Amino acid sequence: MTEQQVQEDLARLDAYRNQLSAMVQQLQYLQASRADHLRARESLEGLDRVGGRGEILIPIGGEAFLRGNPEAGAKVLIGVGSGVVVELEQPKVVEMLAERLTKIEEASQELEGQVRTLDERIQVLSRRLESVTQDAGDAGLSAPDDVGRN
Repeated sequence: MTEQQVQEDLARLDAYRNQLSAMVQQLQYLQASRADHLRARESLEGLDRVGGRGEILIPIGGEAFLRGNPEAGAKVLIGVGSGVVVELEQPKVVEMLAERLTKIEEASQELEGQVRTLDERIQVLSRRLESVTQDAGDAGLSAPDDVGRN
């Protein structure tokens, strides 16, 4: 390998690592969104079990809550995007949440596959650069300082 090829591989490795970091952040966002949607669906399903007879805590932000008694068959407000909120029947909202969860799961699985593929590329490139470093060291030549760092 020429020095230029080594430098190109180092730049590619750095780009891959940055891309991997961004993908991991996206995956964390999807996981948080999934957990949020699961809580919402479980809460609505829990209201069905108590049949409007139980008291619930309603979060209002800042770790503050109001006590309330939901009405049986009460409509639910749900965001549909771009800051728009609609009022729908509870079964429809549960259905929408289930659809969103399915889409989040699909996106997470696809992203996890991309992360694995990119990680494999990083490993292959790192091994190639490590072998160049070892070959250069065996020959008594200087090699780039950051070869093979993860």
